Amino acid sequence: MSTFAWGLLALFLTVLLAAAWPLGIWLARISSGVLPNWMHKTEAPLYRLAGTAADHAMNWSQYAFALLAFNALGVLVVYLLQRWQGWLPLNPAGMVAVSPDSAFNTAISFVSNTNWQGYAGESTMSYFTQMLALAVQNFLSAATGIAVVFALFRGFAAKSTGVIGNFWVDITRITVWVLLPLSVVFAVFLAGQGVVQNFDSYKEVTTLEINKFQQPKLDADGQVLKDGKDQAILEDAQTTTQALAMGPVASQEAIKMIGTNGGGFFNVNSTHPYENPNTLTNFLQMLAIFLIPAALCFAFGREVGDLRQGWTVLAAMTVIFTVAVIAITPAEQVGNPLFTPLGIDQSSSAMQPGGNMEGKEARFGINASTLFAVITTAASCGAVNAMHDSFTPLGGMVPIVLMQLGEVVFGGVGSGLYGMLIFAILAVFIAGLMIGRTPEYLGKKIEVHEMKLTSIAILVTPILVLAGTAIAVMAGAGSAGTANPGPHGFSEILYALSSAANNNGSAFAGLSANTPFYNTLLGIVMWLGRFGVIVPVLAIAGALASKKRLQVTAGTMPTHGPLFVFLLIGTVLLVGLLNYVPALALGPVVEHLMLWPTT
Repeated sequence: MSTFAWGLLALFLTVLLAAAWPLGIWLARISSGVLPNWMHKTEAPLYRLAGTAADHAMNWSQYAFALLAFNALGVLVVYLLQRWQGWLPLNPAGMVAVSPDSAFNTAISFVSNTNWQGYAGESTMSYFTQMLALAVQNFLSAATGIAVVFALFRGFAAKSTGVIGNFWVDITRITVWVLLPLSVVFAVFLAGQGVVQNFDSYKEVTTLEINKFQQPKLDADGQVLKDGKDQAILEDAQTTTQALAMGPVASQEAIKMIGTNGGGFFNVNSTHPYENPNTLTNFLQMLAIFLIPAALCFAFGREVGDLRQGWTVLAAMTVIFTVAVIAITPAEQVGNPLFTPLGIDQSSSAMQPGGNMEGKEARFGINASTLFAVITTAASCGAVNAMHDSFTPLGGMVPIVLMQLGEVVFGGVGSGLYGMLIFAILAVFIAGLMIGRTPEYLGKKIEVHEMKLTSIAILVTPILVLAGTAIAVMAGAGSAGTANPGPHGFSEILYALSSAANNNGSAFAGLSANTPFYNTLLGIVMWLGRFGVIVPVLAIAGALASKKRLQVTAGTMPTHGPLFVFLLIGTVLLVGLLNYVPALALGPVVEHLMLWPTT
């Protein structure tokens, strides 16, 4: 890595730590309900409207039922808004109804905090749909993830109560007192930097250069002319104008990052200057992705009464994150060995000049692009400022691996931490077996019931990824979507299923996924990947909440400090990654060996 890359990484981690600490204090207060009286008075009418009260606690099954019903209703609303958008207001471009399969996929995608997009936003979604369907779910799906980790906090902290809070109270407080204020501030900043925020019609502008292209030739009736082979006859054309999309972008961009959603208003996401105008916005967008996941680590330490626990989890995340950055950046800086400067023999040792800039925004360069790629796939964000499909084989493998670890390296808001805590439970179980003691974590015994639920939570996503990839590879409709043959085409499919099952949303965009086959398959995988993990996590929270909290003794294994950090990292890598080694060998690994032959 270059000196600049090291400096950028150090600056990012320093600013992240400084910003996450105070936010962690506030999140702990939200979780415990220690709020000013005026906030309680503001909330009260909302709870009466929902038919609940702030002091009405739920057991885990009640909490899970409320969560599932709320999100199922969200899927229905988002689906209908897409199907009806042709008759709804704020549609200056005249967008027609989204197809049923794409609407199904998008509805599940945004409700599950995945934000997988098989469509181009500026040519598919009206302003009304972008705001009322997609942006609203950006808030609510993020709040759902944080609510689940709050429930797990209470499970660890409770003393034989059996209750884990109230879902309606949690989602209200998280949305109103955390996500909304942060998003308003960030949206105002982004608008000040040049991110558009309006309801204007698309602008027709004159381009600096003449754009030449080919288009199908039409007859007098406007029908496409075809040759003897039933292929469209093309004719040369040119234009000096271009339509520039407008819209309420800044408001959606803010929660897209803060809520680790990732769905772009425009097709090219955070590469577009209207979403990400300059290097300052690029840096702060990266910071926004990790802000709440890092702050939740500090909130966790406060909620369980031991700040060291939060620091331990944060340290494990940071170590894996740093290693990932160190792996991906040199791979892109070296570039492709088959691209050599003009006039130099290809068999020489000369490398691609300037590194692998294919698919990267020139404003950001390799260092900021690779750091962004690691951040967005370590978190379940999915926003991109570079084409991951154009990365080198090893560079592209890093985002795939980060997703396949379960996105527990900071991860999504809430989902990253509860995923890492599941691995922590497994780590203490393994340690308990080695030392011959009943496993304990934060004063709670980890017994057979908790381990069965932990196994389910860990195995759900690998099953979905590997089974889904196998189905897509064997099905003709699945393999037809790949833009590249061989191992890279396999990597495109593997990336898509890894992204969907782990609720990331980014893609090797060479895969043509806006088809009935992929919209249906990925929609099912996204739903099961989200709620197939949430339900066992809530069941674990309920089981822990029913247990007595044991006192720390001389025989209690410490779950803080360097030794446990090492144990937790080892558990994540061994258990989270080994499932995928054969699949990775068929994709990015063999592609790398083909690119860098040993002889």
